[in-house]
Amino acid sequence: MPASSLSLDTDALLREQDAADLLSLSVRTLQSWRIRMAGPPFVQVGRAVRYRRRDLIAWIDANTIGAPIGSAS
Repeated sequence: MPASSLSLDTDALLREQDAADLLSLSVRTLQSWRIRMAGPPFVQVGRAVRYRRRDLIAWIDANTIGAPIGSAS
């Protein structure tokens, strides 16, 4: 699914491919991180894996190194 068609709802549950696209990673990287209990939090829905958009954004923010854009030094 193209990034432009992804819902902007922060509670939206994203498929693995959509989460990988949002993070500019491969699905295999997300799978590897899940096995090692690393990376962003995920939701298990039966056998399906989903990622909340807000969790991905929070994970990105928590792993941002350096001064935030627009901050005065």
